[in-house]
Amino acid sequence: MNNIPLLQATALCKSYRSGLDTITVLNQVDVSIQPGEMTAIVGASGSGKTTLLQILGTLDQPDSGQLSFRGTELTGQGEPALAGHRNAQVGFIFQFHHLLPEFSALENVMMPGLINGRPRAALKKKGLELLERVGLGARLQHRSGELSGGEQQRVALARALVMDPALLLADEPTGNLDGASGQRVFALLRELSENLGLAVIMVTHNMELAAAMDRCLTLADGNLR
Repeated sequence: MNNIPLLQATALCKSYRSGLDTITVLNQVDVSIQPGEMTAIVGASGSGKTTLLQILGTLDQPDSGQLSFRGTELTGQGEPALAGHRNAQVGFIFQFHHLLPEFSALENVMMPGLINGRPRAALKKKGLELLERVGLGARLQHRSGELSGGEQQRVALARALVMDPALLLADEPTGNLDGASGQRVFALLRELSENLGLAVIMVTHNMELAAAMDRCLTLADGNLR
C-alpha cells in the first residue's frame, strides 16, 4: 500500500525583518496531508496562517525546511517548475478574488486551462458545470464588476477547481458568503474530497466550519498543533 503523503512539510521556518527586529512567523512547522483529507487551520489574526498557506502552495519560499508533493521534493526547484506544479496540481482561493475584470465569469473560470493549452470546448463544458454547482448558472456572462463579493468568491472557487487539482488551498473561502452559499460551497468541497480525493487545506476563523473538517490544526507562536 502506498502511504506517501500528498503533501509533506518538514521543519518549515519563516522570519521577516521589521526595522532592527526579526519576527519569526513559522518555527519548525511540520504537517502531512493525505489525498482526500480536509484540514482546517485556525489561529489569531497575524499568526502566520496565510504565510503558511502560501509556502505550502509554493507561492512563497521558507527560510529553511523541506516541502514535497507525492514524494517529489519541491524545495529549491526553479520558478518555471513550481509554476507548472501550481497550474496542474494546486487550486487557490484567497481573500482577494483576483478575477480579470475584462472577462466574464465563465472566461475567468476557464483561464487556468487556457493558459495550460487545454481544449476550449472541454474547458467551457467544465466551467459551465462548476458555475452551476456553485449557484451561478444565471451569471455566466457577467463580468466581475457586475457580481457581488460573494458571487466573485464563488467564481474564484470554480476557477480553482477547473484543472481538477489534487490540492485546494483556501484562505477564508466562505468569509464573503451568506450562510446558504457557504453551505453549498462546503458541500461541493466535501463531495470532491470524498469522490475524487481532493485534499483541502482551509484557513478560517469560522469555528463551525473548522469543526466540520476532518481535522483542525491551530497555528500559534510559530508552531502548528
